[in-house]
Amino acid sequence: MGIAMSQTQIQLELGGRKITLVGTAHVSKESVEEVKETIKNIKPDCVAVELDEKRADSIKNPTRYSQLDLVKVFKRKEGFMLLANLILSSYQRRMGLNAGVKPGDEMIAAMEAAEENNIRCSLVDRPIQITLKRAWGKNSFWGKCKLLATLISSAFSKEEVDPAEIEKLKERNEMDSMMNELSEYMPVIKEVLIDERDQYLASKIWESEGNNLVAVLGAGHLPGVQAHLEKLGKGQATSNVEEISQLPKPGFVGKLFAFLIPACIIGLIIAGFIYGGLHAGTQMLTTWFLWNAIPAAILTVVALGHPLSILTAFVGAPFTSLCPFVGVGFCTAIVQALVRKPKVSDMETLQDDVTSLKGFYKNRILRALLVFILSSIGSTLGTFIGGADIIGILSNIK
Repeated sequence: MGIAMSQTQIQLELGGRKITLVGTAHVSKESVEEVKETIKNIKPDCVAVELDEKRADSIKNPTRYSQLDLVKVFKRKEGFMLLANLILSSYQRRMGLNAGVKPGDEMIAAMEAAEENNIRCSLVDRPIQITLKRAWGKNSFWGKCKLLATLISSAFSKEEVDPAEIEKLKERNEMDSMMNELSEYMPVIKEVLIDERDQYLASKIWESEGNNLVAVLGAGHLPGVQAHLEKLGKGQATSNVEEISQLPKPGFVGKLFAFLIPACIIGLIIAGFIYGGLHAGTQMLTTWFLWNAIPAAILTVVALGHPLSILTAFVGAPFTSLCPFVGVGFCTAIVQALVRKPKVSDMETLQDDVTSLKGFYKNRILRALLVFILSSIGSTLGTFIGGADIIGILSNIK
């Protein structure tokens, strides 16, 4: 049974348990006060907050980037994840400046209120890395392009948000409109960021100890979490936390495509040697090398990469393009991070620098990420153009 208490709170009574859902705007001063008052008045057995362990630590420890090992990030193939994290956190931080709060202040308030009143606290959100990897892995190529474009535009946006507009984010009609818009533009993103997390949050809240719970979560999750909790309470659904915590495996077509292009290129070059002799085969090899090497190197120059990074792009791109396991961006970024090691000042200004193009070039961490992205784009362009050129050479062999 669900009883709407206000625009931002829902009280559920399920299986003898009372669960109060508190919907917040993540950069709202009013949300901070509401969370404190709700916990103080209800005195629940447990407070569940929409955070995972890493995000909770990052909110409580704002200097976390001072411990960042950039080389390890690239070796773990988490360059895009780091960039997405930085842009998202920077965007929320910028919104919060006008409201006079920092992103996650209401979550900190919930944890502090629980600690002050000797109440258990439960972190119920899915790890952000898993969410971002699922969002990236489940998207099509076009979907990935739209996601990148959205992230980049939000990073460089100078739009200021009025505190009154932030408070509107807690209203159901405002959230419905935003969710519908997101669903139409990027359905996979909505599925991963909203729908899956609604189920994850509801399952974790349901698993929390106690018969009187308060759950603090973003207002956009209220309808979905309520619906799933009611299904869990009535035995109409079971927890699928394990299933939606798995990283998506590449589909058969994706795996085939990753191996098919290199196999085709190698096959075409071999055919050139067989049917066109040494001259045609050498011409095809040279064409492939230059079409991969030059765009990758030029875009690394555009990123103002170190000369060794540029050389790595030029020499490495023709070979990494034929290897499904390692991209040239992985190599150039590691070289850039090694020869231009980030300074303490880069880590201190990271979230400010990510909001401007100048910041990307000034900050050594962001410069390495820029080298990673642009050299990868150059190699990808070279692969398709070089492949088409090789086919042209082979078709002209008499």
